[in-house]
Formats: sequence, structure tokens, C-alpha cells
Amino acid sequence: MSYISLYRKWRPKIFDEVKGQEAVVTTLKNQIKTEKTGHAYLFTGTRGTGKTSVAKILAAAVNCENPKDGNPCLECESCKRIISGNDMNVREIDAASNNGVDNVREIREDVLYPPTGGNKKVYIIDEAHMLSAGAFNALLKTLEEPPDYVIFILATTEVNKLPVTILSRCQRYDFRRITTDTIKEQLVMLSREEGTDAEDEALEYIARKADGAMRDALSLFDRCVAFYSGKSITYDGVLKLLGSVDTDVFSDMFNAIHENDVTGCLKLLDNVISEGGVVSRFFTDFAEYLRNLMILSVSGDANADYILDTTKENLEKMKADAAKADVDTFSMYINVISESLSQMRNSAQQKTIAEMMLIKLTRPPINGEDAQAAALQRINALEKQIAQLSSGLEEMKSRGASVIPFQKPVKKDEADKEREKAEKYDKLVKAMPEDLKKVVGMWDVIAEEYKNRTGAPMLHTALVLLADDGKSIEVLLEGAWYDLSNGIDIKGSGKTYREILDELITEMTGGLEVPLTIKEVDDEKKYDNLDLRKKVTMEIVPDKGKEEV
Repeated sequence: MSYISLYRKWRPKIFDEVKGQEAVVTTLKNQIKTEKTGHAYLFTGTRGTGKTSVAKILAAAVNCENPKDGNPCLECESCKRIISGNDMNVREIDAASNNGVDNVREIREDVLYPPTGGNKKVYIIDEAHMLSAGAFNALLKTLEEPPDYVIFILATTEVNKLPVTILSRCQRYDFRRITTDTIKEQLVMLSREEGTDAEDEALEYIARKADGAMRDALSLFDRCVAFYSGKSITYDGVLKLLGSVDTDVFSDMFNAIHENDVTGCLKLLDNVISEGGVVSRFFTDFAEYLRNLMILSVSGDANADYILDTTKENLEKMKADAAKADVDTFSMYINVISESLSQMRNSAQQKTIAEMMLIKLTRPPINGEDAQAAALQRINALEKQIAQLSSGLEEMKSRGASVIPFQKPVKKDEADKEREKAEKYDKLVKAMPEDLKKVVGMWDVIAEEYKNRTGAPMLHTALVLLADDGKSIEVLLEGAWYDLSNGIDIKGSGKTYREILDELITEMTGGLEVPLTIKEVDDEKKYDNLDLRKKVTMEIVPDKGKEEV
């Protein structure tokens, strides 16, 4: 007898055997028990979650002579024919290869004939999104008003490609990704039934690797059973067979990057390749590891094991790594890796791209193309300096010292010049265009919306000045924020922070295009008295010609 793969051998035959889709199977069972089945169903969800299996069970249930609690009995002649695939009342159609108008016309002609030896004729159309536009149009009328003895079941992984006219005619059921725990329980049962000895950690890793798809998990387990025939399936053995990498290697790579150890990173990469690892797969998994560290750094210990879906042993190691960097740093690492993975997809030099990426991660440029990394470095450095200065001042105060800010003495002629300059500036402010006044008057609102879109609060602390020509605005930013303003939005919009600001001002002012320049400032106090928000806000008053309602 020929060998049958595990995912076919253990395909569920009744609703109660379907794992991870309780909401779907409960609803369908209730319809069977109350004899209120629909005429058209749409099963959608990611691969390997049970769409086709549930469709076949539903087809058997509606034709079963003795259904039991909504499940097919599997003993009557109708159930036996459907299980063996020899029932003429159940047709499974692959839309990937039968997607034309002529194929749909055959279905329309076939539905005119009632079922033989059963209650219903069931048409299971797999990969339904592959049907052509003409085929969908040809199916519309039949799908909406088929004969009483006909049921259509459409299964698809890409529901967004189906026309709205089709969606509105079907009962939609969404098949969710199956949890790691549920997949692991199934693997434990299979290993016991198949007489295969497997480590608990190995089965858990296979369950995680399946990414919510039961079929993928069974296929991976099938490979392991075949490779280690008659031997115990170990965690290390699964890693070696699947070409995967242990979490310890990811931790070592992260620490090497964090410590700017480019030599250590390159050695780790060579070790991964020499052991048969695939470069793109390694860094895809490494990006997932960094994502887990980022989530752990913001979520803390609360429900961390549930959120990260990892073992308790790995969780302790990850907590130590997560404490070494902040969210912005993790985000920058992931962005750089994602860009390199995109390049690897169309390149035969994956190792070279990976090496360039590691050098970039361990030695982020202070100036040049990566303004975000430079800005983050400068912000971190400034935060450390401020902390040191604050600590020094507090220590001096604790010793009884009187800490008085230093003020540079101003000569009389210099004071006259400053006063004349201030008076001239005030005159320019009074004569400034109304468009500029409108922007300045609602600056705080613009700053808050800018923060919501980009995550950068820089506009709240910026100084807003009138340029010497009196017809444009100058926005002064402290050095680190100024560097960031030249970078690309970290949220992935593909636009610079400056482009987002210009669009936001135009949007919130009703279409105004305000001339605006962003500059770096060293001494904020020098310009503080010139901030337009202190001078213009009071001049913008409501229109008194309108009566209050």
C-alpha cells in the first residue's frame, strides 16, 4: 500500500475533529441540526486552516442519511461515497485551472439535473479568486438563485480579489490562524498515534514554524518523521533539518550589533552559512526576534509569554536583550533589515548584501544618507549630557552652593541695538501677511497632529520666527530634531518629515502654501522673545460680525 502523507491521513472527517475553528463549525453544525443550510458559502482564510476540509464535511453532512449532532455519520452509503471521492453529487473544482466562462457554463448546465442518491448537489470551488471576470459574471445569477437542491461553497485565500457582487450572495466564514498551542496538541496526539518519539520542545518549535497553518505543521512533522525514521525527534535535530537557527544565535547577533562588533557579526553570519543556513531566512527570523524584543521592551512582563509566543527559557534571555536598547533603536534595526531583505529577493549575492547591512547596523553614519540613525544617536547623547548636568547641579545644591545662571553683561550701545532690532521686528510682525498669521495662530494644533502622524513632538518645542523679509516663516529646531527633520518618516510613509509638514499645513489651513524654512538653533534663549506665537496669537480674534447661536 502506498504511503499517505500525514496531512491527508489525518484530515478531519467530522466537524468535531476540526481544530481551531470553533466559531465556524458550531454555526455550521447548528444549521445542519435545524435544517437551515444556505445555498452559497464563502470560506476565506490563510492556507492550511481547514477551508477545504470543512467544505467536504459540510457536503457530507447535508447528504448524510443519519447525521449525529450535526456531524456526518460516516457509515451510510452517501458518506462512504463522499469520503472515497466517488460521489457524483459532490464536485470539487480547482478554479486555478478551470477559471474560464466555459467552465462556469458547464456548472450552470449541470445544476439543472437533481442529485442522484442524495439530498444535495454540492459544488466546492477552490481558489475561487482565480476565476476570471467573465466567469464571475456568468456565475452570478446561478449563485444567487440556484435550485433548492444545490449548494455552492467558494474557498479562497485572497477574498479581496472577489467581486462585491459575489460576496453579497454568500454567507462568509473567516478561518483564523490556528494557535501554536492547538497545533502542538495535535502534533502530540499524532506522535503518540504514529508511534514516534519526539521532544516537547521540538514539537513546539514545529508548531511555531507553521505560522498558524495546521497543514504546514503536519508537512514539517512528516519531514522530520521521514528523516529520523525510528529515532527520536529532537529540538536540535529539527533545527538542523529545517535549516533554522537557535534563539541563542539571534541573541549573539543582536549583542554584537549593539556593541558595534562588526567582526563578531560577520563571523556569526559565516557560521550560519557554513551550517547550511539560508541568508534571507536567517535575517527574516532575526527581524522577528528583534520585533519580539521591541514588543517586550514596551509591554514589560505583563502577558509577555502570551504576546511573544515563546518558551519560558527563551523569554528570560529575551528580557535581558530587550533591556539593552529602546524602541527607536529596535525600529531602526528592523527597517534596515527589511530594506536589505527586499534587495536579497532579486539578487544572487545575498551574502554580500547581508555583510553590507551588518556593517551599516554596527556603524551607523553620523552624517549622510541615514539621518534617522544620526538623529537618534545625537538625541541619546544629549539626553546623557542633560542627565549628567542635572546630577551635577543637584549635587552642588546639596552642598549648599548657590547655583545662578550665567548672564553675559550687555553694554549700553549693544542694548540700544537690541532694542532697535526688536522694534523693527515688531513692525514686521504687525505687517506680516494674514496667511502667515493664520498658520502661527493654529501652530499648536498643527504640532499635535504632526506628532500623531509621525510620532515626532519636535514642533511643540520649536521656535517660530518671522524671516527678515517679513513674508516667510523660519522654524528653529535643536540639533537632534533638526537632523531628524531631514530624514524619512520612521512609520514607513516613504515621505520626509519636511514633506509631511508641508502637506499638513496645506491640509489644515484650507489649501494655503506657506513659505517656510527649517533651521538649526544652538541657543534657544537668544530667540525666545522673538517667537511669533507670543506675538501673533493675541492678534487673531473671532469675527465679531457673526452672532452667537
